[in-house]
Amino acid sequence: MRRAVVLGGSIAGLLAARVLSDHADEVLVLERDDIAPSGLFGSGQGPRPGVPQGKQMHALLDGGRRRIDEWFPGFATDLIADGAALADTGRDLHTYVGGRRKVLVDGVEMISATRPLLEAHLRRRVLSLDNLHLVHGRVCGLAFEGDRVIGVRYTGTTTDARDEVVLESDLVVDATGRASRIGDWLREGGWPKPATRRMDVDLGYTTALFRRPEGGHDTTLAQSLSTTPDGRLRLSTLGRVEGDRWIALIAGYADDRPGRGSDEFLLRCKEDPAAAFRQLTEDGELIGEPASYGHPFSLRRDFHLLDRFPAGLIATGDSLASFNPIYGQGMSSAAMHASCLATYLKSGHSLRDPAWAYFKGARAVVDDAWQTSTRSDLRLPHVTGPRPRGFKVISRLSDLVDRASMTDPVIHRRCLEVTQMLSPAKTLMRPGMLLRAAWAVRRQEA
Repeated sequence: MRRAVVLGGSIAGLLAARVLSDHADEVLVLERDDIAPSGLFGSGQGPRPGVPQGKQMHALLDGGRRRIDEWFPGFATDLIADGAALADTGRDLHTYVGGRRKVLVDGVEMISATRPLLEAHLRRRVLSLDNLHLVHGRVCGLAFEGDRVIGVRYTGTTTDARDEVVLESDLVVDATGRASRIGDWLREGGWPKPATRRMDVDLGYTTALFRRPEGGHDTTLAQSLSTTPDGRLRLSTLGRVEGDRWIALIAGYADDRPGRGSDEFLLRCKEDPAAAFRQLTEDGELIGEPASYGHPFSLRRDFHLLDRFPAGLIATGDSLASFNPIYGQGMSSAAMHASCLATYLKSGHSLRDPAWAYFKGARAVVDDAWQTSTRSDLRLPHVTGPRPRGFKVISRLSDLVDRASMTDPVIHRRCLEVTQMLSPAKTLMRPGMLLRAAWAVRRQEA
């Protein structure tokens, strides 16, 4: 390629740009926020406007961490040196269900850090590439010629730079997120919009920062799952982050969503059945006010169902699919989409043809993450569906595996590999796993 253009300097956009840098003479990242190293948000000291959930807790799953480390050797090491925390599941990642801690198993690692720190480190690595350049502007639409996209239309962000400009490109990557207007852009060019699937979940969550006291408990990451009397799921998560701080998140659904004030946040922590959250309110010092965020629905765009699509265009990250964020799949999914892009570009497919091979690979990633999150969401009493065929049977089998994972280290390890996006969800439904789960539950009841 002579030139590739990435729309959006998000984590998905930056990872796509890294892949493209191996295949294009020039890669341009078009971003509305000022993310240049000298810009307001280039330092990563605070969340930028383009990331509305930037103040919320983030953790990088092992599946995403491993892929990013392949493209940027030493990335995780640099993050940890800058204050991020590495949590090993066998030592300092604790999962509680109803106040009971799951058996510990090692070999899976997560990184706990604030979103601005993660983005800043990734941005610094990407923007240091010799053939990559940042363009500060707003996307207006795509430029078409015949049966392909030949570039992107954009304007500057200042009042004296409002004239529309076309950036010509051999390949355009849409990484503008769940609010992407790619469907409208396609329709404007005479192409069909991709079908969308939406699942209403009505999730609300609130995050707060705490100062870590001297001699406080040393858990790196902790997660607590509990159920209200009427069957609604509550989730609490806490982790160590840079600046010698704790970050804590509480989440709930529908009218059980947490409020915005610090008093309610602290009360929910005190009511949590896991002692780690009660201890947080006793030992930690709250920094500022909690920040709230709402996730009304999960969304995916099924490009693979289209019968016509222009060459020279792909989508990645939340532009493809945006999942319930409590499962932490977003950043790692973006890394896996970038892997699909790398495979597609290495395969020798012509850029004169639609990128069906890319969308086929990305669909497998989306399907697996969508299945993992929505299968759990559909078990919530307020989520209406639609429920897939065989849902009741799958739910019972999933319940069996979940119960067994409390005490059986082999099953818990397999569950972690699925939730950390290291293995596909179907591995939990293999006959041998189900038989082992049945025996583990039977031993629990003995």
